[in-house]
Amino acid sequence: MKALTVDVICQTLASRIASGEYAVNGRLPSERELSDHFSTTRITLREALGQLEAQGMIYRELRRGWFIAPPRLAYDPLLRSHFHAMAEKQGRRAETEVLDARRVSLPAALAQQLAMQEGEEVYCIRRLRRIDGRAVLYVEHYLNPHYFPDLMSFDLTRSLTTLYHEEYGIRYGRVGFTMLPTPLPALAAPALKVAAGSPALFITRINRDQQDRIIDCDYEYWRYDALYIDVQVREEEGSAAPDGNTGTG
Repeated sequence: MKALTVDVICQTLASRIASGEYAVNGRLPSERELSDHFSTTRITLREALGQLEAQGMIYRELRRGWFIAPPRLAYDPLLRSHFHAMAEKQGRRAETEVLDARRVSLPAALAQQLAMQEGEEVYCIRRLRRIDGRAVLYVEHYLNPHYFPDLMSFDLTRSLTTLYHEEYGIRYGRVGFTMLPTPLPALAAPALKVAAGSPALFITRINRDQQDRIIDCDYEYWRYDALYIDVQVREEEGSAAPDGNTGTG
């Protein structure tokens, strides 16, 4: 059998995915099986798989293989919501796992973002968030403990947005955020089941409360193939949208 080109392999796999051939367990055959089937090299096959991944049709998990990609999550950073509510509104199932929660000393850059002094202690909560069972977001929350005494005694798998409001009477006010493409750092990559250095979307979010005090800072690392940015600004809301209850807390 004549070796197939990358384009032909892409078209063939895309057609099979669309027909539901791999829908039973959502998993593609191994790279070895696919290479043999298409009579091609691993290099050519991986180029084809990489193109389908870039199109959002499949995704890879380290040491597990390739899977059919579920629909991307629509993510509006101006939305007055939190991670679980955002997912459920789109008919998706959200889960949160706490990886670590402790006090840490602030490095200079983070101290500046929180308007605190370098070396002061803050709460650091590392969480992994899943959509329909798939790990899509690794996030580090840094909280000023002055506003949240005894925070560690609460269930930290719940929405921090809800916890702030119900336990401390604190609501989000203004929020500032930046979004940058970035390689996944070594700490986040294993949790998301990808190799360190894989492409990700890095979001830094600095949150203020209803009294305009900086209360926390979030570092979010998203699998780039798990979401798309969809910002909706109603004309009547104008510039007020960013002042609402936003984020994935």
